[in-house]
Amino acid sequence: MIKALLELFWAFIIIGSSIFGGGYAMMPVLQRELINKRNWITMEEVMDYFAIAQITPGIIAVNVATFVGYKRLGFLGGIIATIGLILPGVTLMIIISVFIKQFADYEIVRHAFVGIRIAVCALIFDTLIKLQKGVIQNYKSVIIIICVFILSAVFSFSPVFLILGSALAGFLFFRPPSSSKSAPVLPNNEKNNEESVPDQENEK
Repeated sequence: MIKALLELFWAFIIIGSSIFGGGYAMMPVLQRELINKRNWITMEEVMDYFAIAQITPGIIAVNVATFVGYKRLGFLGGIIATIGLILPGVTLMIIISVFIKQFADYEIVRHAFVGIRIAVCALIFDTLIKLQKGVIQNYKSVIIIICVFILSAVFSFSPVFLILGSALAGFLFFRPPSSSKSAPVLPNNEKNNEESVPDQENEK
């Protein structure tokens, strides 16, 4: 148990040290560390965790770490994964806060942050390309994507309402059709018994 907790903690230390730019930027890192290397979760589960994290209070990245840790090792695993994720960022912010006033006005620092933001956008775009392979199943999926995009980009709808609405749309669009009721199938023994009854009456 301790070894598994240490492995979980180290995995999220790596993830926490590798993400820049928010929760969505951690998707490629999650895929590399938890799916490809360790096979702890699937991409479908990652998408589910992100959807839940959108409608729960708190930072998306922290919520996702808690969900993954809880799935892996229960309540204690959720705590360990969360600490592992936030520890590198908190440590780095403490260090930066000491020196930020001295270096914030340097032109080279400003340019460096521009490059970091571009890299984050590229990572998120790469993640979107990989996610769409398992999301876009038919024209109904495209309709939901377009509607959510318009409501978010044009009308600035809250992600909470968009996800809840998408959940309802998914239930209505993708639920299996209700099968018509058919006569119950009898076991072979009962069929044989029913067939033997008329034969016995004829013999009488």
